[in-house]
Order: sequence, then C-alpha cells, then structure tokens
Amino acid sequence: MTIRTEEELAGMRRVGKLVAQTLDAMAAAVAPGVTTAALDAVARELATAQGARSAPQLTYDFPGFTCISVNDEIVHGIPGPRVLRSGDLVTLDVTLELDGYMADSARTVAVGTPPKGAAQLLRTAREALDAGVAAARPGRRVRDVGAAIDRCVRSHGGRVFRELAGHGIGRALHEEPSVPNWDDPEADMVLHEGLVLAVEPMLAARVARVVEDDDGWTYRTHNGALAVHQEHTIVVRAAGAEILTLD
Repeated sequence: MTIRTEEELAGMRRVGKLVAQTLDAMAAAVAPGVTTAALDAVARELATAQGARSAPQLTYDFPGFTCISVNDEIVHGIPGPRVLRSGDLVTLDVTLELDGYMADSARTVAVGTPPKGAAQLLRTAREALDAGVAAARPGRRVRDVGAAIDRCVRSHGGRVFRELAGHGIGRALHEEPSVPNWDDPEADMVLHEGLVLAVEPMLAARVARVVEDDDGWTYRTHNGALAVHQEHTIVVRAAGAEILTLD
C-alpha cells in the first residue's frame, strides 16, 4: 500500500496503535506457568473490544488470533496448551485489521531469566530492526533494507533466515514488495514516499535452516537453535520512516 491521503494515514495509524497496545498487553502477561493460549486470549479480548479482527484468521484461516512461537520456533506458532517456563523465549506476533486497514508487529521476550546468550540475541534483533527502519528511505532499494539488517546481525555474530522476509502491508496482510533480511540482488524495487512496509528481522545466534512442522503452520530451526523476531509496520518518508506500530 502507498498512502496518498490523510484518511489513509489516519486509518493506518489507528490500526498500528492498536497492534502496539495489544502487544504491550500480551508482553505484560508473559510469565512462567502461563499458556500460549492464555496470551492469545489477552490479544483477542483487547483487540475485538476495539472492533479489530485477526488478519491471519481473515486471510489464511489461521488457527489462533495471533501467532506465538517459542524457543526454536521462528514464526507462525499456533497458540495452545503449551505452558511457558522460565528461560523460554516467546515471540508475540500480532496482525490486526481495523476499518479495512492492516498492521503487523512482533517482538520476542524472555520468560523470567533468559538463557545464556539470549539477552544479546534479543538486543541484536532490536538493533537490526532499527537499522532496517533507518535504511527505508525514498530512492533506496528494498535490498538496502535487508543489507542494513544483515550487517547488524553479522556484526554481533548472528545469522538471519534468508528464507523468511518482511512484506508490504496495508489493505491486505501480504502485499508487494517482499522485504528480505539480507542483501538480495533480486529485491531491486525502489522505495518511494508513502510506501507501507512490515520490516521484520528473524535471526538466530548460529546458522540454521528453516523447517516446517507437521502442523502445516509453524516454522522452526532445523537444529534447535533459538530464534528471535522483531517487527514494525512503517511508512517510508524522506525525513525518516514513520513507525506505525508504536503505542
């Protein structure tokens, strides 16, 4: 989506703020002994009370209201009876539709005390997201966003998952362009003012392949490596991207 009117901008800001508020509520509820289904219920109750719907459910008939992935699960984990334990890393991924507009954001948080090395991995993901957002300027190419993310991650010894990418968003959950997390030479679309993107670094501390679970939804690392994920929906601006998914 490319924002061309004040009405469109207002609509995207509304849904982006609600996504942020929903993520905040979920993160506040994360604790040892809590199930992923309970976290999903927190999101559903808050968002639906404001008139929002789950974009993954609308688009793909996803089994949960949100996606919740734990430890070696990278993305698209299904909420359920799994009980969180101290030391787990849990990724909360919220995409909402409100009044015809969609926004997407994710964050990985530690349950209690993170395991050795996980705190640095979480910091790396946040820094990589900041680097990707900063690189999203009119006149640059989509690959420049991925290159900035990859440079940041590699500088801390981590590795991105090249198989997974961000995306355009706005009127639909997944729109063009695909936004890689590395310097993909095929991602040569030139960014322009008003373009809406979901920038989402997904990474691990070591090299790992992406494999799909038997549930047909969840992607995890092939070797048990911990995975983290940070994401914002942004609007490309000449003066610097506007982050829509901030409270």
